[in-house]
Parts: sequence; structure tokens; C-alpha cells
Amino acid sequence: MAVTDAQNPLLGETTCGSLLQKLQEIWDEVGESDEERDKMLLQIEQECLDVYKRKVKQAATSRAQLLQALSDAKLELSTLVSALGDKNFGGIPEKASGTIKEQLAAIAPALDQLWKQKEERVKEFSDVQSQIQKICGEIAGNVSEQTGTPAVDESDLSLKKLDEYQAKLQELQKEKSDRLHKVLEFVSTVHDLCAVLGMDFFSTVTEVHPSLDDSTGVQSKSISNETLLRLAKTVSALNEDKKQRLHKLQELATQLIDLWNLMDTPEEERKLFDHVTCNISASVDEVTVPGALALDLIEQAEVEVERLDQLKSSRMKEIAFKRQVELEEIFARAHIEIDPEAAREKIMSLIDSGNVEPAELLADMDNQIAKAKDEALSRKEILDRVEKWMSACEEESWLEDYNRDENRYNASRGAHLNLKRAEKARILVNKIPGMVDTLVAKTRAWEEDRGISFAYDGVPLLAMLDEYAMLRQEREEEKRRLRDQKKYHEQQNTEQEAIFGSRPSPARSASTKKVVGPRANGGANGTPSRRLSLNANQNGSRSGGKDGKRDSMRLVAPANYVAISKEDAASHVSGTDPVPASP
Repeated sequence: MAVTDAQNPLLGETTCGSLLQKLQEIWDEVGESDEERDKMLLQIEQECLDVYKRKVKQAATSRAQLLQALSDAKLELSTLVSALGDKNFGGIPEKASGTIKEQLAAIAPALDQLWKQKEERVKEFSDVQSQIQKICGEIAGNVSEQTGTPAVDESDLSLKKLDEYQAKLQELQKEKSDRLHKVLEFVSTVHDLCAVLGMDFFSTVTEVHPSLDDSTGVQSKSISNETLLRLAKTVSALNEDKKQRLHKLQELATQLIDLWNLMDTPEEERKLFDHVTCNISASVDEVTVPGALALDLIEQAEVEVERLDQLKSSRMKEIAFKRQVELEEIFARAHIEIDPEAAREKIMSLIDSGNVEPAELLADMDNQIAKAKDEALSRKEILDRVEKWMSACEEESWLEDYNRDENRYNASRGAHLNLKRAEKARILVNKIPGMVDTLVAKTRAWEEDRGISFAYDGVPLLAMLDEYAMLRQEREEEKRRLRDQKKYHEQQNTEQEAIFGSRPSPARSASTKKVVGPRANGGANGTPSRRLSLNANQNGSRSGGKDGKRDSMRLVAPANYVAISKEDAASHVSGTDPVPASP
């Protein structure tokens, strides 16, 4: 040791050898024994050994710590790579070579990079999960109960897991969008329904949820299951209310129109309720005008119906008699005989007794009017033919008067017009037999179909036609008898003139003084015209009964059959002028 630890003069520093040499010098000077010196040296060696052991132990501990740190770093590296799911991470050293510190130095950058990546990934997970938690809370309706951010599972921070969360977030976002769209549709429907029904939209919609007010943003509106359910119930309730109100309003509108028609309400007064009657045939979906089904409008219509009902009761007799007049006019046009006085007395007794509702009475009269119109329609064809037949009879009567006029060929004013009329009248008169035959056939078919007799102003039409045919035959026979009698007298006169010579005839002088003119309103024998006798009711009066009507028929028919009275026939027989023959 003395050799090893000798002082190195080149270094010029204190070493163990120089100190030991110094100690030898001190011992020599002091005079320490060898035993003491050996003991002292042995103690020095033991103390040096202890220092070395301590240093070695410290070095070993440091190495163990470094190895543990390296092991922890590798484990952490492996854990981070596994958690991040990045198996192809390129920052990991390929081979574990070099000292421990070198290995630690090589792993440290990769760890730093992975830690930063983990922090970013955890933030992404936290953001996605927070949004998922928020949307789920909005759907469940418990957003206010959620506190703090959701915990992130750091054991699996892979992109695959992140994609799963993002896919779930997208699904929730789509569901939220759909729910929000549905909520807005419900709110819009509630708004439209409230407008039509005249209700307060704000109070109605905020009663479902306060966030549904228009003042809040779209994204702030509640989309929870409960909100959607309550909105659906609200819309259903409003639709049902709308349906009931529309039904009520349509009933009131129908009553108004019936009462108006019943009482002939002027158009100006009806226009005041156009907003009520305009929806009388509308469906529920077609009513969209704001306030169209408001309660005050329905109440207004109810008040008007009640007012008209009271007015109808006070005007019941007037309305009923108006219906009766309409019924009588239909029967009069159809030439159906009724007893109007008895009908009016019956109406008066029903109204005064109060045993029948006014609406029922009017409905019964409307039913009678409808039946009368049907009856008139079924008689129209026959009545038209009767009208033509009677017109033809009038022309026949005029033609006979025209033929008796000895001055008809004179060049007087209007003579050419009468001549044209006479030509047309002859054509029409020749058609009378065919008219009668057709009328008889039609009448019989009508009676067989209905099982009743066809009466014309209370007189059976077939009886009238039979009487007409009989009278026409008698007329033809009378005309033939007069012609034969005329020929006989002319022959007698000729024979007398041949025996006694010509002499003036008093009959001729009498006939020359007689002027036969046209009759304006009568038949050939001076009877009243068809308009006055057969259809007297059209001039404001009706005959007293069937006998009176039958007598009036008898007044008209002979007008077309017996053209010349007995006195006229005698004058024509005694005279020499020929009498024009009727066609």
C-alpha cells in the first residue's frame, strides 16, 4: 500500500499514500509502537472497506431504481400503446441496447408523445361522451339533474372505441333533429289550431312545456318523450275540439239557412253571417281561417238562431199560409181541384191548438208541396196536349165566325191577315180528331198507371173528351141536315120559279140587311170563350163544384159544333145567297 499510495509528484495532490506517509512520520516522531501502528492501520483499512461497501450498496440501489424505472417505462409504454390501440406506433426503440440510462433516454420521447396523444384522446372521448350524455338527458327529460362531466374509461382509448362513441353521437343527434322537427311540427299545428279556435297559443303551448315558447331558441326546446306525448295529446284534444265546434257550427248554419228560407230573410241580413254559413259543407281540414271556430262566433250564431226561432213562432201563421198559397198555385197550374178554405182552417186549428211543432207542420207542408210538384210533373204532358186541343177549338170557333162574315173578302184593312189566319186555322182544325185520340190514349195510360181518374179542374178528362166527341158528331149531323134542307128549299124555289115566274123573296131582302160579323170572345152560338169558362180559376175565381164545371164545359163545346142557330138557319133557307161551309 505504501508503494501504491505514494505521492505522485506529477499530480501535486493529496492521496492515500501521501497521507499514510505523513502518518508514518507522525508515528515516528511520537514513537508509536508497531502494535499500535498495525492496529491503527487495520482500523483505517476497515473504515475504507466500509466506505467502499456503502458506495457499492448505493450504486446497486441506484441501478435497481434505474432498472425499475426502465421497467415501469416499458410497462407504461406498452399500456399506453394498448390503450390507444396504436399497435403500429413507430416511436418505440427496436432493440433494448446500451446502458440503462441510455435505454431510459431512448424510451422517454416515446412516452412523452404517447402521453400527449392520450391527453388529446381523453379530451375527445370526454367531449363526445358529454354530448351523448346531454342528448340522452334531453330525450329523457332530466338535463337539469346531470352534474359534471362523464368519466372516461382510459383503459380503452382506441380510435375504434372513439368511432363507436361518435357513431352513437350521430345517431342521437339525428334522433334529436327528428324529435326537434316533430316538436316544431306539433307546435305549428297547435298554433294553427289555436288560431282557428280563437284560443291563446302562448298559454296553451307553455302549459305543455315552458321551453316551447317562441321567445326561446330552437335548440333550447324540450324534445323529451314526455313533451312529445303531451304535445300529441294537446293536438289530439284541439282537433277533437275543432271537430265538435265545426259540427256545432254546421248545425247552426243549417238551422240559420232553413230559418232564412222559411221567413224569406233578405240577402243583406244573411251576409252578416257569411262567416258562419261559409263552412256549412267544409271538412275539418278545410277550415283554416283564424277565428273561424271561436267560441264567441258560435255563441253569436246560437243567439241568432234563438232569435229567429222566436220570430218564427210569431210568424208561424204567415209562413204556413205562404206555404199554402204555394201549394194552391201548384194545384191551380196543374188543374187539380182542392178545398183551400178547409185547408186554411185546418192550419189555423193546428197552430192555435199547439199540438204540433211548427217545424213539423212546415215539414209536412213542404212534403205536400214536393208531392204536388211530382203530381204536376206527371200531368204536364197531358195538360200541354189539353192546352193545344183547347187552342185548336178556339181557332175552330174563330174560323166558323170568319166563314159567316159575308164581307171577309172585301179589301178592308187587315183582311189579308185574317185570310192567312183562316188558312192556318183550317190546317189546325183538321188535326183536332188526332189530338183528341192521342189525348184519350195518354189519359187512359196515365189512369192505368196510377189507378185514379185524371180530373181537369174536378171534371174527369175522359168524360170531357167523350162529351166533346159526341157534341162534335151532333154538330156534323146538324150541318148535314141543314145542307139537305137548304138543297130541298132551293129545289122547291126553282120549281116554283119555273111555274110562276121569278119574284122577289122576302127572305132574301131580310138576309141582305143582316150582317154577320166576327165574334171576339164567343163561340158560334154566342157562348163564352174557353178561357173564361173552362179555366175560370186562372182569372181569379174557381167554379163552385163539379156540376158548375161540367156546365161550363157544356158552354164551350157547343161553340164548335152548332155553327148556326135555328133562326139563322131559317133565314139562310129562305134566302138565295149561299152559306159558306165550314171546313
